[in-house]
Amino acid sequence: MSSSVVRPAIPDGAPPARIPAQYRAISTHLAIAPRVSVVIPAMNEAENLPYVFKTLPEWIHEVVLVDGNSTDDTVEVARDLWPEVVVVPQSGKGKGDALITGFEACSGDIIVMVDADGSADGQEIVSYVSALVSGADFAKGSRFANGGGTDDMTPIRKLGNWALCSVVNAKFGARYTDLCYGYNAFWRHCLDEIDLDCTGFEVETLMNIRVVKAGLRVQEIPSHEYLRIHGASNLRAVRDGLRVLKVIMKERSNRRAHRSRTVEAKLSQAREDGS
Repeated sequence: MSSSVVRPAIPDGAPPARIPAQYRAISTHLAIAPRVSVVIPAMNEAENLPYVFKTLPEWIHEVVLVDGNSTDDTVEVARDLWPEVVVVPQSGKGKGDALITGFEACSGDIIVMVDADGSADGQEIVSYVSALVSGADFAKGSRFANGGGTDDMTPIRKLGNWALCSVVNAKFGARYTDLCYGYNAFWRHCLDEIDLDCTGFEVETLMNIRVVKAGLRVQEIPSHEYLRIHGASNLRAVRDGLRVLKVIMKERSNRRAHRSRTVEAKLSQAREDGS
């Protein structure tokens, strides 16, 4: 496997990362440090999980692995690597369904979304948590923010991501540099504001739009996306791009409808007050 950026070295037998100094400095000012839950949707990712789990900080509160009916040793490997792992079987299909299932099983104050293919570096979690503890509601990973990068994006996918991101920024008043990226973290209370209701890869886009519509404070976190270590991705650029576009248009229509109802309600109230 070739990569333009060297993947962080995790020697065999190395313990999970210790809590970094910058997070210790922040947590000393809190009465109780937030409990961090990491949600990992996985289907037949047994070969990739050893790297994923080795990069996770040991101070996280829990790991919730959502198993999409794997036919390999995904669950057994996860339990061997992290004995306290919470394994939740997925009854539906799709990444969105898996994430929603995992979120419901979390008991932490902060929830972090991490892919199971080895493309994300778990050691970056400290940056996400630091942003949340410092005041953000939603910490959004970005491969195109200063300091981020990707080894796994074709020119057509990069163009599509830029175009879709531009549409979201223009239509919803966001200032995103990346749209279709699944490495994010947020305070648990955000789930009450965004009400997720989609099942596929477009779930990240839906989250990004709804946090803006809800007026939540978003901070982008530079993140580096590595190549999948083993196996093939289920992502299909054209198919999933169209699904993302459909979500954007639906959310735009819902926003217009909400505004119309709000205006009508205000006019109705004004007529009643004047009568």
